[in-house]
Amino acid sequence: MRFDVKRREFMGLLGSTAVAWPVASFAQSAERTRRIGVLMAYAEDDPNGQIQIEAFRQRLRKLGWSEGGNITIDVRYAKDDVARVRELAADLLQHRPDLMVSNSNLVTTVLQTEVRSIPLVFISVSDPVGSGFVKELARPGGMITGFANFQPSMGSKWLEKLHEIAPQVERVGLLLHPEPPNFGYLRSAQEAAPSLKVRLIDLKVHDRSEIESALADFGGEGRSGLIVAPNFVSFANSELIVTLAARYRLPSIYPFAFFAKEGGLISYGFDERDQFRQGAVYVDKILKGAKPADLPVQYPTKFEIVINLKTAKELGLDVPLQVLQLADDLVE
Repeated sequence: MRFDVKRREFMGLLGSTAVAWPVASFAQSAERTRRIGVLMAYAEDDPNGQIQIEAFRQRLRKLGWSEGGNITIDVRYAKDDVARVRELAADLLQHRPDLMVSNSNLVTTVLQTEVRSIPLVFISVSDPVGSGFVKELARPGGMITGFANFQPSMGSKWLEKLHEIAPQVERVGLLLHPEPPNFGYLRSAQEAAPSLKVRLIDLKVHDRSEIESALADFGGEGRSGLIVAPNFVSFANSELIVTLAARYRLPSIYPFAFFAKEGGLISYGFDERDQFRQGAVYVDKILKGAKPADLPVQYPTKFEIVINLKTAKELGLDVPLQVLQLADDLVE
């Protein structure tokens, strides 16, 4: 009798376990693969964009997302072609993504008009409030949030740093795309110029050909230098800008380290790879149920200086010791 009771209990337990196995197995197999669409303002063969996307993918893997498993990441590269941005945005949306990721103001502006009900995480944009992407930094509202690049005051800081490394420069061109977010950098640099006894010149460019003509005209005078503002045009034409700065012997300061590593004199900015890692964290949170409206827009808090000593030598510059000591990386 006692054996029968235990046998019935055992069979009952076995039966309940056997029923549970298929349910658990079904839940795992039925887990929906989430899809992310990423639109970049780089050329597809640009290694800088590739490096940033790989940082994004690596962080997602650390957070438990596996491509080919529970997530699909569709990446498109538009360079600085506005029509191409719109075309690729439409292409990505046809795949019915759960979330979109953008970099640059141009790409974010296009996606904002196309993506109404899908969360959008932007990375490396200027002035997200003034650009109309979010209502406020702390509580963005709506379906958009992300990571901004530089405060408008960086315009004066770039000018000051350029003056430190090339004090002989009396005339500085600010290369920017003529969109409102860049005007903050311009105003900031203009305010700092008189105290540094520097004449600031606004170099507005829309594309590759305008970059070539603007620097050809500007580079004709001596004692000139260059500030390159962050925007989709400078992203897409970084190699050209560095080449022209060398051709016209323009001591130049750039917003990201990859410019200096490509041959630019000095960069003063933040690690974009790190912002893409942070972007992956926001993607993870949103896919797990967080609302974009509740995730604050963040500015970088850590900045880095990279100096290309080879370029400095070619320009005949003796980099001051205090500038060298502040550098996070020196390119020989």
